[in-house]
Amino acid sequence: MELATVPDTYSPNMDENGNYVDRVPSFHTAALVNGLRCSCGTRKDKIYTSASMFTAHIKTKKHGEWLEDLNANKINYYIENKQLRDLAQSQKIMIVKMQVEIANRDRIIDNLTNGPVNV
Repeated sequence: MELATVPDTYSPNMDENGNYVDRVPSFHTAALVNGLRCSCGTRKDKIYTSASMFTAHIKTKKHGEWLEDLNANKINYYIENKQLRDLAQSQKIMIVKMQVEIANRDRIIDNLTNGPVNV
């Protein structure tokens, strides 16, 4: 069986003003050994394997529009991120409660199936 590898997903950085900006990552790091995929929607199947390929990509009109849209909606993304964090936290609490309930039911089942021991 062969190990499946996937490319990393690009995310823009923030400048000192809080705006999203493109910065081409180093393709010599171990993290990018499988390439880089961009979420801008230009070509969902395209994997960039070099800095020059990715630099050419970020100069495209579609990528530029995507970056502008990110900057225009960053407040919405912040709110969405907060909501998702709250949802994840509530799901963690629910999972713990269910695990406790399952453990209690397992104990009850064990007690009922084993019954009292007569010597």
